[in-house]
Amino acid sequence: MEKKIIPASELIINPDGTVFHLHLHPSQLTDRVILVGDPGRVDMVASFFDTVTFEVSSREFHTIGGTYHGKPIMCLSHGIGPDNIDIVINELDALANVDFTTREVREQLRRLTLVRIGTSGALQPELTIGTPVIAEKAIGFDGVLNYYEGRNSIADLKFEEAFCREVGWNPLWAKPYVVDADEELVRRIGGDDMVRGVTISAVGFYGPQGRELRLPLANPELNRRIEQFRYDGRCITNYEMESAPLQGLGRLMGHRAMTVCSIIANRMNSEANPNYKNAIHDLVATVLDRI
Repeated sequence: MEKKIIPASELIINPDGTVFHLHLHPSQLTDRVILVGDPGRVDMVASFFDTVTFEVSSREFHTIGGTYHGKPIMCLSHGIGPDNIDIVINELDALANVDFTTREVREQLRRLTLVRIGTSGALQPELTIGTPVIAEKAIGFDGVLNYYEGRNSIADLKFEEAFCREVGWNPLWAKPYVVDADEELVRRIGGDDMVRGVTISAVGFYGPQGRELRLPLANPELNRRIEQFRYDGRCITNYEMESAPLQGLGRLMGHRAMTVCSIIANRMNSEANPNYKNAIHDLVATVLDRI
């Protein structure tokens, strides 16, 4: 089979040999990657490391690499939103599986373990603030995965069909996709003390998650319908903005990927806790021990 060579216009490599947005060298990539949204949170995660071997910052992408319990690991911030996940996962995969000298895709593909630790708003009243929820299934409202071949092969098409029908999905919005997290990773990270949920990845924070400030919503009943939706005995547990593209692109590329979020607000109970850093600190410690 002829090797695939990626043109310079498709994969931009900086003059110093780093990948375009992340500014990382292939030699810096570790097999285990913790992903967080906030660049400032990278320092908190890295405070658990035994050693720190490098630190790189570029825009919202902040990376610290080192070791934890003697094993190489890195923490990378992706910023906010599914579009940033498209950048981060594609560039991590390029670091792993493209020869930056020849631009050839490697014959032996490297498999990464990607765990995102984030915050989220609950859509079910029984989910109390501070609860860790794994996106065992993620519903992408963003449409990112729809641009890639093979999307249907990894998606739960029956779930998608039922969801669109029951909530009255607006055809002007991107078609939702439903993808599973890596099963082995969910078992290992989740243990018996985390909720297995169905998480929505929205394309924005306000209107796309049913928040109304000055502008009225196109469908003010959407969140109520989402809360009431049931499929195969499962309900939608929470909103965030990144788990679906992470898990979908991870599956397409052959990487292990999942998201676990600490609940910092309950949309149904109109409760929120802006002082959530202690819960995130404890969640990071748990994930690092299990990854």
